[in-house]
Amino acid sequence: MSKNTIDSKLLARMFMAGACNLEKNKDYINELNVFPVPDGDTGTNMTMTIMSAYKELNNLEDPDMKATCKAISSGSLRGARGNSGVILSQLIRGFTKIACEEKELDINIITDACKNSVATAYKAVMKPKEGTILTVASGVYDKAEELRKNGETDLTVFLETVIAYADEVLLKTPDLLPVLKQAGVVDSGGQGLMEFLHGALDLFEGKDVETNIASQKASAKVEKKESSDSIANELKYSYRTDFTILLNKPFNAKTEQDLKNFLEALGDSINIVPTDGNIKVHCHTNDPGLIIQRALKQGVLTDIKVENLKLEGKEETAEAKAEPVKEEIKPEIKEEAKEYGFIAVSVGDGMSEIFKSIGADYIIEGGQTMNPSTEDVLNAIDKVNAKHVFIFPNNKNIILAANQARDLTEDKEVIVIPTKTVPQGIAALINFLPDSSVDENTDNMTEGANNVKTGQVTYAVRDTEIDDKVIQKDDYMGIGDKGILSVGSDRDSVTKEMIAEMVDDDTCVITVYVGSDVEETDYEQLKSDLEELYEDVEVEIQIGGQPIYYYIVSVE
Repeated sequence: MSKNTIDSKLLARMFMAGACNLEKNKDYINELNVFPVPDGDTGTNMTMTIMSAYKELNNLEDPDMKATCKAISSGSLRGARGNSGVILSQLIRGFTKIACEEKELDINIITDACKNSVATAYKAVMKPKEGTILTVASGVYDKAEELRKNGETDLTVFLETVIAYADEVLLKTPDLLPVLKQAGVVDSGGQGLMEFLHGALDLFEGKDVETNIASQKASAKVEKKESSDSIANELKYSYRTDFTILLNKPFNAKTEQDLKNFLEALGDSINIVPTDGNIKVHCHTNDPGLIIQRALKQGVLTDIKVENLKLEGKEETAEAKAEPVKEEIKPEIKEEAKEYGFIAVSVGDGMSEIFKSIGADYIIEGGQTMNPSTEDVLNAIDKVNAKHVFIFPNNKNIILAANQARDLTEDKEVIVIPTKTVPQGIAALINFLPDSSVDENTDNMTEGANNVKTGQVTYAVRDTEIDDKVIQKDDYMGIGDKGILSVGSDRDSVTKEMIAEMVDDDTCVITVYVGSDVEETDYEQLKSDLEELYEDVEVEIQIGGQPIYYYIVSVE
């Protein structure tokens, strides 16, 4: 018997199935990134965005459509990471704004919701590009509208046809973006959206999806407690989960970060400890089964221990009752907000210290290796006690998340200076003038950032061809503001060739920020070589301590 409407329960289960399918295919999506850099993270960003909404949805018991839509929208907006994650969250936001007003969704409502979804996402991007996730989302709406006008009444046929057409649109993205065609890939964000939609469709059609949705739902339920169970009620996650992974495959820094990201999406109190070639894992969660299932991808599990924290909370409450402790409550004295505050995204101890030394109030750890979420930026804004807060994203893939945090902030003015690199962020903050207005400083700092050329040296994670350069796996790459400037097997030669492309007659200073994997003898030799090559230019060395990027270079 066909279903011609989707109620709140079915929508929630479809969303969760889509989220799990996206997570399952995350690594494949990451590999579609055009630039073959070790931080290609579209799949990771989209997964963490969707899992934030998944987590909020898991915490609801028998929600109606409004509550379901609110959890999905709020969770994805606050958990959004990277451009792809922010655009996905805006697609969800636009869809749920229409859906939340209904008890059930039919073809007409779904089509209206898709229309608003696409409009909302396009509005969030300053310069929308075709051949991206936006194009694929537009394809979803275009086909939905066509079927509605043609009088389609069967929801199964409607959904299958819409998603099949969106798959066709995805395959055409290389024709719209030459850089995709040259790299021989489809758009990674569009692929992520299709993985999510296919997972949702599979559940709608009753197919055997990987995750036991009913089990996940049950694990998130919060039982009603008596007032004496207040400590247990305060716990967000019910189960302390511990186990050891007997590794059967390499466990490097990226693998560890991926596992940590997954655990953080489903819990807290995360601790991952390498020991004797194995990995000990500890976390608090509402779904130990899902976490154990994910860990099995790395090897055999042993010493598995799952304990109910809420039952322990009852015992603690009883003990507390036996010996009550009176504590003096002192009124909180809040300092008056200062006029200006500054938040910078940075990675590496040296980089962070540089930002602090020039006036940054708060450092968000992240950047190339891990894009912070909208929630991370909101938390930083909350910690800076200032009337006007300037944010330096220092990465083009973080600007949208910063903008989203700005739009969600109500109690202070937030200004995002759209810095795309750390050197741009440093130059921008140096150009702040305390006696100037917000608008004047915004212009000064933006201009300061735009006067800096940035180059970054890293390595390739796969063979590809981009910017008319043939790149082999493990080659070194010098990446400039607008593309790849140099490629080769010798790191110093690649670095010097990259800098040669950046230097011109007006260059006064070359600053090299040294990464965590570079030896002192290497960067001292580089400094000596650069001083010999550019006699009239000042060469500075700063210890940045950043991972993955051996050198980050600014030319001014």
